[in-house]
Amino acid sequence: MRVLPHLFENNRRWAEACLAEDPDFFDDLCAIQRPDYLWIGCSDSRVPANQIVGLPPGEMFVHRNIANVVDQNDVNCLSVLQFAVDTLRISHIIVCGHYGCGGVQAALGPSVRPPLERWLAPIRAIASEAQGELGSLDPQGRVHRLCELNVIAQVKTLATLSTITTAWARGQALALHGWIYDLQNGLLRDLEVTTDGRTG
Repeated sequence: MRVLPHLFENNRRWAEACLAEDPDFFDDLCAIQRPDYLWIGCSDSRVPANQIVGLPPGEMFVHRNIANVVDQNDVNCLSVLQFAVDTLRISHIIVCGHYGCGGVQAALGPSVRPPLERWLAPIRAIASEAQGELGSLDPQGRVHRLCELNVIAQVKTLATLSTITTAWARGQALALHGWIYDLQNGLLRDLEVTTDGRTG
């Protein structure tokens, strides 16, 4: 007996719908991928990268983890970044957080069991540095602002990584962006921290 039959049925219907709309859909998808964007986002199931920016499969390279962290010791993230920049030659990297992020909320709370506690350490550090600002806000405002500060910090980290600085040094057009997604209305907001190696 097939496990999770409803998901296989959903998949069959999706594939049929894709072919009904475009008979060449899968042939085109199998062609060499040439996305212009790398999305570094949260693993939260409510934030589907392609859907919220209206792009079909093949248009966006995606890396997701708890609270959209760019960790200099995360081989997975660094490998995705290297492949996206050096092989796919993407032009834009978008770090996208979202309001109400469970990882960010956890970073404002008591310690949790490893390995999650180690993962949250950079966000706890951001919260500690901004405790004056965060302390003046109500609980929801505190989480919202830390979600924004976390995105901003991850963009700054990205800008220091060798894959990025080497790309800029060789003249590759590559811009880093920090965005936040609002689950309550489905809209994105630019946090205005874009940099291309020449601008701040």
